[in-house]
Amino acid sequence: MIASGSPYARPARHTLSCGFLALAPVFMLRYSLLQVLRAMASMAAFVIAIAACSSTALADGDDTPFTNLIALSSQRLALAEPVARWKWAHHEPITDQPREAALLAVIDSRAKSAGIDPAFAQLFFRDQIEASKDVQNALFDNWRKSRAPEGTPPDLSHDTRPKLDSLTNTLLSALAGVEPLRHADDCPLRLADSIARWKHLTRYDSAQNAPLTRALSHVCASGGVGAVG
Repeated sequence: MIASGSPYARPARHTLSCGFLALAPVFMLRYSLLQVLRAMASMAAFVIAIAACSSTALADGDDTPFTNLIALSSQRLALAEPVARWKWAHHEPITDQPREAALLAVIDSRAKSAGIDPAFAQLFFRDQIEASKDVQNALFDNWRKSRAPEGTPPDLSHDTRPKLDSLTNTLLSALAGVEPLRHADDCPLRLADSIARWKHLTRYDSAQNAPLTRALSHVCASGGVGAVG
């Protein structure tokens, strides 16, 4: 939690009333990052709350666009587990270069149509891909060392990938909301502030947030995330 006297402490905003408070009743217990992300993946209300927030008029200093992006990136990371389970069960490698290339090609054309800098969109989604692979690699390592996952994994083509494709569209809309903020000098600190509040509210283990940090590492034009939380 950010101390009130911290230079990074910011006044409470609309951010907390939408993306955060929509999830507050669900995450009152302390979970690992993976458990939190798995829970969020099954919450239809989560997506509804994000959509409602994204339509709200943004005042100067409103960090709602950052909150939306953090929430959606977290939801995408949650889908890394069913992807990894399917790949493990079918003895497939984690890296799927044709799939990655196809996604980035789609992103390029859709970003131009949405008025988003294509270079920014490409970099952002490359970060999503690499962060997802970080989670998958960690899961593979755990399964090799201990016990493999039980049960039949969700179908990759008919279940998990349609969810990923839907999130791609929603993330592009969220990127459009962040575009006006990402060149500001205080962007890294505002992004870090939003992440810190997200971490506190969802109560996941901050030692396991490296994939999320990687997924958001180029949201700001200057790169990186301010050292908060």
